Amino acid sequence: MEDPAHAAAPHGPRAVALLGPQGSGKSTLSIALSAVAGNLRRAGRAPPATREIVPLHCDFLGERWVLLDCPGSLEFAQEAAAALAVADLAVVVAEPDPERALALRPVFRMLEEQGVPFLVFVNKVDAMGAPAEALLAAMQAETSVPLVARQMPLREGERVSGYVDLLSERAFRYRPDAASERIGLPAAAEATEQAAHDALVDSLADRDDELLEQVIEGAAPSPASLYGHFRRDMEAGSLAGVMFGAAEHAHGVLRLWKALRHDAPEVTTTAARHGIAPDGPALVQVFRTSWRGAAGKLSFVRVWRGALRDGTSHSGVRIGGMMRFAAGELQRIAEAGAGDVVALGRLEGIGTGFGLGEAAPHLGFPAAPPPLHEVAIAAADRRDDVKLAGGLEKLLEEDTALRLARDPESGETRLAGLGELHLGSAVERLEQLAGVAVRTARPRVAFRETIRRAVREHARLKRQTGGHGQFADVTLEIAPRARGEGFAFADRIVGGAVPKQYIAAVADAAEEAMRRGPFGHPVVDVAVTLVDGGFHAVDSSDMAFRAATRAGMAEALAKAEPVLLEPIHRIRVSAPNAFTAGVQRLLTGRRGQILGYAERPGWTGWDDTEALLPAAELHGLAVELRSQTVGLGSFVHEFDRLSEAPARLAEKVAQAASG
Repeated sequence: MEDPAHAAAPHGPRAVALLGPQGSGKSTLSIALSAVAGNLRRAGRAPPATREIVPLHCDFLGERWVLLDCPGSLEFAQEAAAALAVADLAVVVAEPDPERALALRPVFRMLEEQGVPFLVFVNKVDAMGAPAEALLAAMQAETSVPLVARQMPLREGERVSGYVDLLSERAFRYRPDAASERIGLPAAAEATEQAAHDALVDSLADRDDELLEQVIEGAAPSPASLYGHFRRDMEAGSLAGVMFGAAEHAHGVLRLWKALRHDAPEVTTTAARHGIAPDGPALVQVFRTSWRGAAGKLSFVRVWRGALRDGTSHSGVRIGGMMRFAAGELQRIAEAGAGDVVALGRLEGIGTGFGLGEAAPHLGFPAAPPPLHEVAIAAADRRDDVKLAGGLEKLLEEDTALRLARDPESGETRLAGLGELHLGSAVERLEQLAGVAVRTARPRVAFRETIRRAVREHARLKRQTGGHGQFADVTLEIAPRARGEGFAFADRIVGGAVPKQYIAAVADAAEEAMRRGPFGHPVVDVAVTLVDGGFHAVDSSDMAFRAATRAGMAEALAKAEPVLLEPIHRIRVSAPNAFTAGVQRLLTGRRGQILGYAERPGWTGWDDTEALLPAAELHGLAVELRSQTVGLGSFVHEFDRLSEAPARLAEKVAQAASG
């Protein structure tokens, strides 16, 4: 009987996202798929881990494909999310160790949230020691989508030497860098294969009454029928198939191609999943932006419907250059149709996530996760500030997970991202885009000051330098206010001791003096009252009263038992529950106060730990957390309140201010 994967009618261009934990072999699989399809010379080990989507066009059995190789690190998760936004199907590349299945949870969660159908390719089976059943159970614990084995590994001794296709019930032996050889089913594997095949059929029958009736009556469904049911269930997201292989040796890669060819949805199906009507003018969506030196800005787009032609205008925007990614190189093309993934040159005014066409404003795109790590950046040479600004503009176009802000208090320009690796990569890229050296530093903490007790301070300014002099006399009372009440000014002047026209100058100067206290930081929650004073009919002025007030405030704040306040953030850390105790030790080691922990909603086996943590301790937390949670931990935080800083920290800050 002909394999339905071979018999499938030709399809239009399709896009497949390859994703999985770092080190699982996604890039190696991408190269192997391209080599097996005849688009590269041979498979082999991939280059170092990618930090952005790497598109690769392939032709397989006369059909066009684009493979979207995604980074594995959680710090580049937005790249994977962007690829999934335009993919017809995803291949999750997993390692053959059940203990590593935990790392699949964020990947599976992203797929479930975006509703993208997927299959699992268990890579490196040449190093597989655990039984397939144990691996499947471990992976199933990480996703709500039923995982159904469509292959069963065959072993010769301890080594995996081939597999059985459970849909067609055919056995194959791996051959180095060649298509697998069909063999007879080993007698020792017959009982196991039959049980695995029956489990697959039962799983499909659970979702189809007609097939269930066949099973109950004892009729054996044909392979063609099973292929059809499997495809429909995968497309609907009702299950995900699990396959096995070793990309470095091209084991199982041809069979994976055939599964993709048979099971990957058409672009019309994917467009419908996104709410895009099949009829209408051409519609494209940008899923990544890249600046390529002399080539300028390139926008990677998926064509959802219609056709694009190079040199024409579309929705008022001229298409100035169209390229595909063949064998890792950009090749110019003249036209792209529905389903194609291409790069468009000089697509001005259209950012990542947006599109061209009548329905473009309504296209959905995944929002970036909240940033976890922040650095202050500046040009190493201040004369390069303009170049740096231009580079930052391009960088933010390329990476939608980055956030840029200027802190008005410190004057720092701050770049925030998803971790130290993410920001390190971003700064390297910024230096390339701007053509300047970039200096980074730890951002300054927004400390505040307040006072513990009320004091009364008298200040007088009396200067005579010939002609009109300067004279002002003020008596001020300053007192602490409740946290969050801010600054307040009042006067109790009687008898015109200070004329009304000068009281406003005193108020302004008192508030201005709050900008920098004894520790060198803004002062908050203080009440200032002008209770007495004196003036001279000729020598008094606004300027004189301002100067006297500033001097009085400086003395008063120093005498009022000043204290340093540090910002405290409420933080929620998410990690597998095996690491919860370690997470709590990490937080308390950074002066955190644990508020409690509970199971993360919708994430079985994961905990959310809530705590109060000083903002000064947030820097570097993402690095240490990822180190302690095998790269899986993450957190969100927000400002909660100001709290008195420890004496040792206050002393350190005071020394820095005086220095």
